Amino acid sequence: MSEVSAAFILKARELLVHDYLPKIERCFERLTDEQVWWRPNAESNSIGNLVLHLSGNLRQWIVSGVGGASDARDRSREFAERESISRAELRERISQTVIDADRALAELDLKNLLTQRSIQGGDEVLLDAIFHAVEHFSMHTGQIILLTKMITESDLAFYDFSGGVPAANWEGGPKVN
Repeated sequence: MSEVSAAFILKARELLVHDYLPKIERCFERLTDEQVWWRPNAESNSIGNLVLHLSGNLRQWIVSGVGGASDARDRSREFAERESISRAELRERISQTVIDADRALAELDLKNLLTQRSIQGGDEVLLDAIFHAVEHFSMHTGQIILLTKMITESDLAFYDFSGGVPAANWEGGPKVN
């Protein structure tokens, strides 16, 4: 069972560090500060709000919930923010959050994967919390990509199809140890 547990943690770390984060970073490369805060309507989130939300959620569920750091999340502020944070600062914030989450996952004792902890007001099994956080990060990464494509009217070229098989076309993130 420890092999499965180790594979689960490694895959979670790889997705966060080497798949989702580099895609968000590519989006930031294509956008201006103003575009990061654009929203299609009042009920929708901007990329800036989504990045703040991802940082808050990953910090709460992984850095705090799994890693044991204190939880000081203000979820409503993630969605209330309007245009006062630069894209460079947002990029640094999400990158640091992913680095901190990666560290928490790397340091997790695998025998604790079925341990329950209080996260976001409920008792959560750590395995479920990790699965939730990675899935949640994936979903909002997809929204960030879609908004970036809408705003820039461009292909973000995440994959190279020239060899007949899609190959990742990015470098990114801190290395997983």
